[in-house]
Amino acid sequence: MPRLELRHASKSFGRVRALIDGSLVLWPGEVHALLGENGAGKSTLVKILAGVHQPDGGELRMDGTARRFASPGEARDAGIAVIYQEPTLFFDLSIAENIYMGRQPVDRLGRIDYGAMHREVDALLASLGVELTAERLVRGLSIADQQVVEIAKALSLNASVLIMDEPTAALSLPEVERLFAIVRKLRERDVAILFITHRLEEVFALTQHVTIMRDGEKVFDAPTSELSTGAIVAKMVGRDLESFYPKADVTPGEVLLAVRGLTRIGVFKDISFEVRAGEIVALAGLVGAGRSEVARAIFGIDPLDAGEIRIAGKPLAPGRPAAAVKAGLALVPEDRRQQGLALELSIARNASMTVLGRLVRHGLISAGREVQLASQWGKRLQLKAGDLNAPVGTLSGGNQQKVVLGKWLATGPRVLIIDEPTRGIDVGAKAEVYGALAELVREGMAVLMISSELPEVLGMADRVLVMHEGRITAAIARAEATEERIMSAALGERDIHLGRAA
Repeated sequence: MPRLELRHASKSFGRVRALIDGSLVLWPGEVHALLGENGAGKSTLVKILAGVHQPDGGELRMDGTARRFASPGEARDAGIAVIYQEPTLFFDLSIAENIYMGRQPVDRLGRIDYGAMHREVDALLASLGVELTAERLVRGLSIADQQVVEIAKALSLNASVLIMDEPTAALSLPEVERLFAIVRKLRERDVAILFITHRLEEVFALTQHVTIMRDGEKVFDAPTSELSTGAIVAKMVGRDLESFYPKADVTPGEVLLAVRGLTRIGVFKDISFEVRAGEIVALAGLVGAGRSEVARAIFGIDPLDAGEIRIAGKPLAPGRPAAAVKAGLALVPEDRRQQGLALELSIARNASMTVLGRLVRHGLISAGREVQLASQWGKRLQLKAGDLNAPVGTLSGGNQQKVVLGKWLATGPRVLIIDEPTRGIDVGAKAEVYGALAELVREGMAVLMISSELPEVLGMADRVLVMHEGRITAAIARAEATEERIMSAALGERDIHLGRAA
């Protein structure tokens, strides 16, 4: 018997039909992927299962019994637990206090029995194979460990259905592998797991079945073993994509970015490489290897202790971002929401922020020219936005990334550094970002791409530079690059030097 069945669920908010036909079947001991672009209806479906929203129509059954949840508490009591991308925990309380919040065991005098609570939580954590203790404060835990606490909380509630919404978006590769090991243990306990992700490699690594949604409806479902990346992408976006990674066939030109001996004590050491016109060079490695720090130092945000940077052969003064922009350098940061956008300001203002000086007339910013500029880059990058004067925070993650990219392209750079270009965005938006990068290198731009997604690195890069503990340990030509070779160098197991030297 299926653990959970949702049949033909619908939900409208005023005139907006967020969910037209939401259907899903989860079996015990199965990891089931729920895929779809942003706006496909996934979040609304999940909130119906979690009791946040009540459906306008349709049927929900658990273990064969019809159910309808009026609140999240009812869904939780029925055995449904949701783990969101950003865990919701009390940082100043212990792991045990977070897990048993509001339902702490008590002794005969009605006092909280901390001993019993700690024993139960330590047993839960041990069963998940993690080195955490019940008494440890949540403050200071990594996102990965916070998610483990959320999973332990779900197990303490005897959850039979676990919904994981983008759980790996902020995790390093070793943390993802640990999470997958925990998920496989939950399968052995016959927990039904709904796994929502934008990373297709995770679908094939972890799940047994796939349901795909588009425009508020279920459009496809099948066993994962019967699918390919191309088939999933086509079903998600409603069209066949000639190539998910549209690698441009460009003969590299002059050296536009050259760094020699870059060193920041305690962070990275002796970093040297070149990026040529018409070339995408990927900087790969594990989180903490120093990749983003190198990018920030090149752009002048962070200081350098030694080294030289040249843009198109001319030396660049370190520690001066304004000079970097003037020299033709642009940086799209890893955290677009915190470092790349002013979320409360309009789309047009964010898109033109780097070139406001060009839009001033008689001491005032021309709103018309601002919207015109945003519209120009929006069309080129296929930005999906109804009103350019709306706050940029209302856009999906993929469209926010396009605004950040457009903002920097407006400066007319010769060299683009882009850090985690597709983190947290759906597959359709990924394809559009890849297409934009391919077009930029065809036009002669040099691109330094920092990415933790190996398929992205292998699909888009002409060369791969791998960092480990602040050093470049490998320079791998495109034809010789494999996931195994990149990971070997990222783990510091051996040095690889193939193709043109960095």
